[in-house]
Order: sequence, then structure tokens, then C-alpha cells
Amino acid sequence: MGGFAIGIELDGDGDHPAAWRRARQRPDRLLTGDTVRTRVLAAENAGFTFATFADSIVPGEQTPGRVDAVTRAAFVAATTSTIGLVPAVATTYAEPFHTASQIASLDYAARGRAGWLAEPTADPRAAATWGRPTVTAPTDLAREQRDSIEVARRLWDSWEDDAVIRDYASGRFLDRDRLHYIDFVGETFSVKGPAIVPRPPQGQPVVFGADGDVDVLLVTAPTVAEIAEAAGHSDAPLTFAELAVTLDTPTATAAERRAELDAHADSPETDRLAFAGAAADLVELLVELAGHVDGIRLRPAVIDEELPVLTRLVLPALLRSGHAHRPIPGTTLRAELGLARPANRYATAH
Repeated sequence: MGGFAIGIELDGDGDHPAAWRRARQRPDRLLTGDTVRTRVLAAENAGFTFATFADSIVPGEQTPGRVDAVTRAAFVAATTSTIGLVPAVATTYAEPFHTASQIASLDYAARGRAGWLAEPTADPRAAATWGRPTVTAPTDLAREQRDSIEVARRLWDSWEDDAVIRDYASGRFLDRDRLHYIDFVGETFSVKGPAIVPRPPQGQPVVFGADGDVDVLLVTAPTVAEIAEAAGHSDAPLTFAELAVTLDTPTATAAERRAELDAHADSPETDRLAFAGAAADLVELLVELAGHVDGIRLRPAVIDEELPVLTRLVLPALLRSGHAHRPIPGTTLRAELGLARPANRYATAH
């Protein structure tokens, strides 16, 4: 398919630390399946290409505990049909064999709509939780990111597409000649394989990230010009921009809402491009960005307030103008993003 893809982050109550103060549900309802399902269905009905789900093994101050991102994505997989589901799974400390199995299983549950947001974590509390030595050096974090993605890709290919036989008459269900050891040896771990899950429907679920061998490079920069420059130097198949949004609502302007949120908690400093204003102006910005990048990931300040404006005023305008298209039921996330289904690196002529 291709075209300008529009994604949205749907973790917690929003991107702002004080978002929970303006959420529609009670705090004890944030972690329920109903809240996740309602928001994802709203995003799907609006025509978003994909939704991401942030995660951390270390609970945040406002979120004392939550279900992990993969489980949340899997929960809504059966009740959705077009939106891509992209949970974050850390590449630091986590076992890549288990990560590959989780994402492959999600791809089956979502019928080919799974992605993986691969993120390093430098928080020493995460190391303590995993019982691993702390990794903080940028080179070490980049190495684990690179090795984890490489292991996952090899494991997804360790089953050929026709390895599952299901010949009930003969009692043969697998062709073991079509299963392969990956024999990966890195600086800090080794994985022999093969995977315990057959090759995913997409062959390779879509890998998102800010670094490494990713399918979608997420660019964080404070200006459109810097985003365009980064996209021009990207070797990734696709480049998406990160954009924090605070919108005018029927009851308050974006500036008023932002001031109220900031009065409760300061936003963490970031180089991410940020927008605050009317929906029509956001549409203009997205059209401008469409000339430089392949897609966008929106990070709403308060999900319960930004999402209705996005679904009523922003997505419809982009769909009408042809800058975005509504995902088609039965289409994989790779196909929606214009990515070909990759050949299996281990497959040979039989």
C-alpha cells in the first residue's frame, strides 16, 4: 500500500505526566482491558495505521503496575481487524528468544498486523529487576539493540513457511528439514534455536526503533527541518517522525490545557517535535511532514481529550485530501506500510 502512515501511542493516560488528572476513567480503571480496547477501537475506526504501546519493567510513579505491552496488544488483537499493533519490548536485558516468540505469537493473534517497538533502556533499576549487570554505555546499549533484533529476525526465519505439514493420516506434523538452527554468537549471549513458534504470517513482523536494523526508523528532532535532514540520511526502508500533540478542545485551547497540566507536573525535557494548537493547523503540519517522511507517530498529551479531536477533525481531513488512507481489512501491517514480505534466509530448494 504505502502512503503516509499515521500511528498513535496509546499507553497510560497520555504523554504528559499529569495526563491522569484529565482522564475520563477513574485511576483504578486505567489498567483494565475495557480501557485499552475502547481506545484502540476508537483509533481503528478513525483510520489510524497502527497503535503503539509503551512499556517498562520498572513501574512509573503514576502507574504503580500494569500489564505488559505485548499482552495488552494481544488482548485487542481479536477485536480489531485493520490497525497495526506495535508493543514496546526492551532490547536491553530481555531475552531475545522470548521476545521473538512473543512478537511471533502476537502476529498470529492479529492475523499479520504485529510490529515490535525495539527500545534500549539505561535505567539501572531495570538491570536490578532482571538480575543483570547494569548496561549504560551507549556502545553497549547499541550492541544489545543490534544483537537482539538480529536474533529475533533469525528466529522468525528458523521455520520455513511450509515447515508445518499437518498430515494427520501419516501422523507427520512437521518437516524437520525445514527447521533451522540459527547459531547466533554475540558478545554477551548466544542463541542456537530454532524458534518454538512457526514463522509469523508476515514472515518478519515490522520492527520499529530509533536505532539498529529496523524497518521503520523513528526520528526524534525538534524541528521539521531537522527531521527532514535525518530522513535524508536514513538507511532504513521507512522513516517516521515523532510528534507530541496538544490540541484545542471545545472547552479549552491547547495553551490553556497545557498550562493547567504543567501546573501539576513539568513535562520531561525532550528533543521531540511538539505541536499545540487547532486541529486545522495540525493537519497543515502533517501535510508538510508528509513531504519529508513516510509516516508519523502521534503522542497525545491526554489520550481521552486528544483522541476525539484527532478522530473527528484530523484523520478525516487527511483521508479526504488523500494524504492518508484507511487500512484495508485482511491486509498485513507490512503491506499497509508498503513493505514486501521478506524471503526466508534459511530456505533452500527441496
